[in-house]
Amino acid sequence: MLLALTNGRLLTDAGLQHGRTVLIRDGRIDAITDGDDAARADRSFDLQGHLLVPGFIDTQVNGGGGLLFNDDPSVATIAEIGRAHRRFGTTGFLPTLISDDLHVVVRAITAVRDAIAQGVPGVLGIHIEGPYLNAERRGVHDATKLRWLEEDAIGMLAAPHGGKTLVTLAPERTTPRIIRKLVDAGVIVSAGHTNATFEELQVALAHGIRGFTHLFNAMSQLTGREPGAVGAALSHAESWCGIIVDGRHVHPAVLQIAMRSKRRDRFMLVTDAMPSVGAAKKSFQLQGRPISVADSMCVDEQGRLAGSDIDMASAVRNTTKLLALDLTESLKMASAYPAEFLGLTHDVGRIAPGQRANFALIDDDVNVIATWIDGRRQEGDEHASRAS
Repeated sequence: MLLALTNGRLLTDAGLQHGRTVLIRDGRIDAITDGDDAARADRSFDLQGHLLVPGFIDTQVNGGGGLLFNDDPSVATIAEIGRAHRRFGTTGFLPTLISDDLHVVVRAITAVRDAIAQGVPGVLGIHIEGPYLNAERRGVHDATKLRWLEEDAIGMLAAPHGGKTLVTLAPERTTPRIIRKLVDAGVIVSAGHTNATFEELQVALAHGIRGFTHLFNAMSQLTGREPGAVGAALSHAESWCGIIVDGRHVHPAVLQIAMRSKRRDRFMLVTDAMPSVGAAKKSFQLQGRPISVADSMCVDEQGRLAGSDIDMASAVRNTTKLLALDLTESLKMASAYPAEFLGLTHDVGRIAPGQRANFALIDDDVNVIATWIDGRRQEGDEHASRAS
């Protein structure tokens, strides 16, 4: 079967293109052609002049649709979280486990393995955020769950499951040798919830640290005499920085300054989404603690930030509005750049021949109209993203 998506504006490597048709065969982009080629397709879909963009990729998704991954690390939970975020254009995501007991980590890895094997749409792997974090920068992570990363945990963290594994850790809670062993085993390692010094981060980066989790939040800050983790992130040309652009986790002016410090393609949008995203009920429990949600902020009873209530479509809108970037760049920060961070540029993140046919159809205000994963339109989802 050959599917043609016609009459849209496409975001390709050459920029926005008009009057082009995307031909899809066996879940991948077969060709991008002029409109005349649609006649030879078995089926066609009229995009009605809207923007067809690469589906969004979110590397930090704690929950959605009323569910938290930690509460029930299962295939059903992953599927529901993915369904909730598809409404907002996310076609690839890493279910993210907040610091927990090791048996829960094992359950989460197994659930992701089974979800990928069963073809749950959008699952690209797993993000294990903790428990190897610094208690001084733990945020809302449960202090009783935190621990040192020892060598005997490498086998668990690097267990194959058919997707990517991202581990967020505090480099000072392990050794450079163990970081290198994780990286050599195929794990993507990111620094986060860390009080490491600039010098400690230099060593960790040299041993394979690839990125920084939610830049500025839960890490040692940039000061005049100690650059800290923030200074290490901004001065290291090749590392990636995940950023939460909700106007609350980090002031927009601070993010603008940060993005002048290094290559634009080393910043990627993340949501750090909690169960409230895509759910009617906005309050929830986080490991026995009540979390309230108001004005896109999730906070615990002490007023500490506890993830976010933002979706990727809103993050793209905010990046364009608050950071004064053009829409094309904002969209790349939600697709091409996270794909590169994950080492998946051969597969996802772009509209180009050979790529998986993962798309979001949006209007000019980044309201999501439809999504496709592996060439299949995701039926039954209420695409409810709306510009504020």
